[in-house]
Amino acid sequence: MMRIASLTWVAICAIATPGLAQSMPGMDMKGMEIRPQKPKPAARKAQSKAAPRHKAPVPAGDMRGMDMSPPARAPASAPDHAGMPGMDHGGMAGMDMSGPAAMSGPAGTDLPAGHDPAPPLPADHYADRFFPAEDMGRSREAMMREDGGQTIHQILFNLAEIQILNSHAGYRWDSEGFIGGDINRLWIKSEGEGTFRDGVDSAEVQALFSHAIGPYYNLQAGVRQDIRPTPSQTYATVGFEGLSPYEFETEGALFLSTKGDLLARLEAWYDQRITQRLVVQPRVELNLSAQDVPQDRYGAGIVDAELGLRLRYEIKREFAPYIGVSWERKTGRSAECARADGERPDQTGFVIGVRTWF
Repeated sequence: MMRIASLTWVAICAIATPGLAQSMPGMDMKGMEIRPQKPKPAARKAQSKAAPRHKAPVPAGDMRGMDMSPPARAPASAPDHAGMPGMDHGGMAGMDMSGPAAMSGPAGTDLPAGHDPAPPLPADHYADRFFPAEDMGRSREAMMREDGGQTIHQILFNLAEIQILNSHAGYRWDSEGFIGGDINRLWIKSEGEGTFRDGVDSAEVQALFSHAIGPYYNLQAGVRQDIRPTPSQTYATVGFEGLSPYEFETEGALFLSTKGDLLARLEAWYDQRITQRLVVQPRVELNLSAQDVPQDRYGAGIVDAELGLRLRYEIKREFAPYIGVSWERKTGRSAECARADGERPDQTGFVIGVRTWF
């Protein structure tokens, strides 16, 4: 009887021994395969010396010979900053992150405003280390001349047209040309009009020296010579020409004759593009006189005014035929002189011409 009890006890212990591991609280080892943890590449060499490699996986439920301790860590490669002064490892409270440590004062836009002259331009050129200085000097001089220092020229016929005004046909021209640089130029201007029946009624030529007073305006001074009507007159001239805001071309001048007569002229026009080739140009011109000039049939005040509208088609930028309308009106004593001469003080007509430059 005692022998049977002993065998029964041994059988019960043998059956209960594997279940001890499964009955551990919080652990379910059923079907679990324990694999060794692979070390990181950087610490593999160090770990191989510190801990042996794991053997083959242990079958589930067999805890014999298993090392449950955490894997050995590789030695830290970062330097020890514990000895650095001013470094607080508890939140880095002692470190000043407000700016570069090398800055001891204001710089850049933080500097106070002043009027010190600009620093001098560098006198040395890197290319001079590899090429003769004389050759590089000539090259730089040619570059400056070609990029703004060269002499340029142009001749422009802004108006070259036939006018059909009231009952007669006539013609008119307004041209100018210049030669010079970006700052100083010599201008030659000419304008006039006439009829096919009576010839040239008025014609003038101006020779002016022009000096740029800004990026958009030139100040001009010179002489004006009237060829028609006779007798001819000579005027001292001072004026301006340039591009006003909103791209209005403007031109004005004062004329003082050798007899003391003071005249003035104002012109403005605007090129409005409808397409890349089709352009409409409104134009206004005023002529004024400070006193009566009987020989020229002028009266004091506004002598005459002209409003025009021309539509041109640019076959090329340099060649653009146009059509349009023009209205002219004389006022004051000038209108009275026109009536006394049997002329109408106002005229409206059709114009056809070409605008060209080269």
